Amino acid sequence: MDKKAIYKLSYGVFMLSTRSGEKVNGCITNTCMQVAGNPVRVAISVLNTNYTCDLLKESGIFALSILDQTCSFATIKHFGFQSGRDVDKFADLQMPKDCNDIPYMGWNACAVISGKVVEQQDLGTHTLFIAEVVDAKLINENAPLTYADYQTKVKPKAEPKAQDKKIVGWRCRICNYVYEGSELPADFTCPICGHGVEDFEPVYEA
Repeated sequence: MDKKAIYKLSYGVFMLSTRSGEKVNGCITNTCMQVAGNPVRVAISVLNTNYTCDLLKESGIFALSILDQTCSFATIKHFGFQSGRDVDKFADLQMPKDCNDIPYMGWNACAVISGKVVEQQDLGTHTLFIAEVVDAKLINENAPLTYADYQTKVKPKAEPKAQDKKIVGWRCRICNYVYEGSELPADFTCPICGHGVEDFEPVYEA
């Protein structure tokens, strides 16, 4: 199977935040779609290894910030490249809160959707949450950031390949997981963040 064909599906880029008791966390996700109109319901897919996924399973409530084309890589890196198990991503950030007292993006986002989970299904690497939209707010008129725009315009380009050095491994540019070996299987998926081979870069011998 050519996974590049799957990448042609259109996605947005979102910051999904949730609160369970005093614990608050958020992560970057690219899978959300409206699946019903009355009441309005959306489906969100979240990587099972994400701390946000654990909290969302506990609380059943979330705020989904729809990132716009002003979004910087620094924002993606802050919410997507570190774990809430290790750092408080919301420390020292002045953020507005939704109707469920969950912080959401007041910058780099064009809208926010607040939801309550009504159903969930474990898909193996991810959990699919079906949620009823309980509130929604337009923040500005900026165009939303698509996953394709993120790949071509926001995400840093890979470093040029070093010459005359042996490849000893492959590093995931998303989470820094290292696959040891000179050849990365074409269908390999990062066991930490779930990204494919297009997000890996070679590690050369010292």
